[in-house]
Amino acid sequence: MFECCSAGGEVTLSGLVGPPTAALCPPGQCVFNEEWSPAQLVERQQITHEVILCTFALRDATKPMGLSTCACILSKFNEEGSPDPIVRPYTPVSTNALIGKFQLAVKVYPGGKMSEHMKNLPIGEDIDFKHIAPNVKIQHPFGKKTITMLVGGTGVTPMIQALHAVLGTESDTTQVTMLFGNKTQKDILCKELLETWAENSGGRFKIVHVLSDAKDDATWKGETGFITKEMLAKHAAPASDDTLVVVCGPPPMYNAFCGPRDKKELTGMLADMGYSAEQVFKF
Repeated sequence: MFECCSAGGEVTLSGLVGPPTAALCPPGQCVFNEEWSPAQLVERQQITHEVILCTFALRDATKPMGLSTCACILSKFNEEGSPDPIVRPYTPVSTNALIGKFQLAVKVYPGGKMSEHMKNLPIGEDIDFKHIAPNVKIQHPFGKKTITMLVGGTGVTPMIQALHAVLGTESDTTQVTMLFGNKTQKDILCKELLETWAENSGGRFKIVHVLSDAKDDATWKGETGFITKEMLAKHAAPASDDTLVVVCGPPPMYNAFCGPRDKKELTGMLADMGYSAEQVFKF
C-alpha cells in the first residue's frame, strides 16, 4: 500500500505503471529553460522504504513537459542560513504522455539536503527547476542492435525513460539487457513494472537483479554480491559496434565499470572486457 499526500484528486503513478509509452519530443521543447521557474508539489507517495514519488504541476495544465529522451532537469531550493542554493539533477520517470504534470522518483538519503527537502515540503509549495543544454543526454533512437544497462539503485530512472522509448516504439527492435544492483529486495525500485515489461517484450528486454545484501533472505534465488565480469559475460552482449552500454548509479559503480562519470576516458571493468569509450555512455 502506498502512503500518499496530495492536493486532491486521483493519485496517479503515471510512468511507474502500465505499458511503455514512447511520447517523444526532440530537444528544445522542454517547458523549463535556462531560467529557474517554480513548479508546485501536488502529490507525494512512498513507493519504497527509501524512495518517494513527487508529482509537480506545470504552469500550463494543457501541455506536457516536453522533455527529450534521454534528458534530466535541475532542481533548486535555498537553504536557510546558507549563501549558496542546493541544486540537484533528476530524471523524470513520467513521460510526455502526462499532461500538465511531471514526476520524480527521489531516494531520501539521511542528511541529503534536496531529498529531505522534497520529503518534508508541504503539498502546494513550490520548488524551482530549469533545463539546460548539458542536461540533454544520448538521444533515442539509439542506433544499436543491443543495449546493456548497468544500474544501481535510483540510477534506474534514466533507464526507465529510455525503455519507454525503446519498448514503446513499434518499429524499434533493439534488444535490451539490464543488470540491476540493489542491497535487498525491498530496495528494488519499480521491480514489478520492469518485470512486467520484460514479460511482455517478446524477448526484447531481459532484467537480471543482483543483490549485495541477500545472505539472510531465504526467498532470494537470484544473483548475489555485486555485478561482475562473469555476470556481464553471461547475460550481456559482447563488445561490438552494434552494442551500447549505459551506466547509471553511485560513484563506486562508475569507478568499477567505466571510470568517473565526468571523464570521457573509459577505464575499469568494461575497458578490460574490450569495450571502447564510444560504446559506453555514462548517465
